[in-house]
Amino acid sequence: MDQPESQPLISDRFLINGTLTSVDFCDDGKIRWSDGHTDRCLAVEKEVLGFASEGSRIRIRAIVENGGGLCCVGSRGKLVRKDFVFEIASADSHRLWCQKLREYIDSLGRPKRLFVFVNPFGGKKSASKIFLDVVSPLLKDADIQLTIQETKHQLHAKAVTQTLDLSKYDGLVCVSGDGILVEVVNGLLERDDWDSAIKMPIGVIPAGTGNGMAKSLLDSVGDPCSPTNAVLAIIRGHKCSLDVATILQGETKFFSVLMLAWGLVADIDIESEKYRWMGSARLDFYALQRILHLRKYNGCISFVPAPGFEAFGEPSTYKGESTSGLNTFNPSQEEPIKVQQHGYQGPNIELEKLQWRTIDGPFVSIWLHNVPWGGEDTLAAPDAKFSDGYLDLIIIRDCPKLPLLALMSELNKGNHIKSPYVMYFKVKAFVLEPGPRTEDPTKGGIIDSDGEVLARGNGTYKCDQKALMAYDNLQIAVDQGLATVFSPI
Repeated sequence: MDQPESQPLISDRFLINGTLTSVDFCDDGKIRWSDGHTDRCLAVEKEVLGFASEGSRIRIRAIVENGGGLCCVGSRGKLVRKDFVFEIASADSHRLWCQKLREYIDSLGRPKRLFVFVNPFGGKKSASKIFLDVVSPLLKDADIQLTIQETKHQLHAKAVTQTLDLSKYDGLVCVSGDGILVEVVNGLLERDDWDSAIKMPIGVIPAGTGNGMAKSLLDSVGDPCSPTNAVLAIIRGHKCSLDVATILQGETKFFSVLMLAWGLVADIDIESEKYRWMGSARLDFYALQRILHLRKYNGCISFVPAPGFEAFGEPSTYKGESTSGLNTFNPSQEEPIKVQQHGYQGPNIELEKLQWRTIDGPFVSIWLHNVPWGGEDTLAAPDAKFSDGYLDLIIIRDCPKLPLLALMSELNKGNHIKSPYVMYFKVKAFVLEPGPRTEDPTKGGIIDSDGEVLARGNGTYKCDQKALMAYDNLQIAVDQGLATVFSPI
């Protein structure tokens, strides 16, 4: 069925580049005119950042592909900032056009006030430059008021988020890698008003090492993972829900939005820090080292499979802790200790009543993913969805070194999941029972979540440093669509 043709909401004759031209603002949100040779249009929702009244002129601040402003034709190209100036003699017409433009832009639900975290220490230490050169100019062109906070140390963003007056803002923005995003989510969920706070939309600008969340969001519509595209997603104000996983060990909780790894992937991610001087090449270099000197870990995993994945593993019973996360039990006491509630306590799921299954080790790698991309060049979980209520589980139990090297080289395309040595399926809940290395039972492994070390076993890299959790059993449960992020769609 043919779509009805758009109708002008308002029409006038403007002076554009010295030529008097008829201009229409149509009910499909597009401004249309002709430059004498070509029919032109600007899609307000997609291309217009904002506008300014300058005497008899209206200056429209836009970002267009190939600098053309041809929203109706042409292929996708490089985005270019461009101003379009329309001049009109009539003051009444000028006022009416400004009114109609403002009403339409306001109807789009765009953010007007943003709190922006800038991490000057992450990745290549380029976040401050990216903010000044790209982020700030575009947000100001969109008439968005900014409050800027440079992070001074690890967990600074989390501390700020815990006490921030959220009523003053329409969203929080992280100019960093994935680390500041994780801090912000944990800060929101540790507030007393967490249930309303976690609804605050979060924007992510890629300016760090990982950038897995920004890559996942932008790649979902085929956009390159660039700061400009990420800022545009925030300006346009589109949002999507995001699953949050609660990792629980005793009274200790950590809220994850990206991934958890144990075994090969965690070892590469964390231990390669000793070669940080090599830049991004350190990951490939150390991955080769770890594959040539491959470790395997004893242990066991239990999980609640998503519908359609019940064939994986063997039937078992729940091995985790109290599902409320509020009680701990000491065998020397008759009653459980009541832990004071503060913030979000985890998803309200009766894990004991679910159908659990188990897979025993030894394992080369255990990898749980909430979003498709682990980094800009690592498509870890091609089937992952932002808010399906499940984590994607990637398991390697045993694999010869050459096939392992081959499948790891396919991570940038997501083809590793096709390997016969890989199990790939979705889970609703998960229990990890990590054990020692098979070749040296005196040494353990590293448990890594969202780029941070959750636990270090004996004999591991920097094992003398205190971690959030012990190298022991932990459980993970997913709360579907708990958080909200700015997204391209």
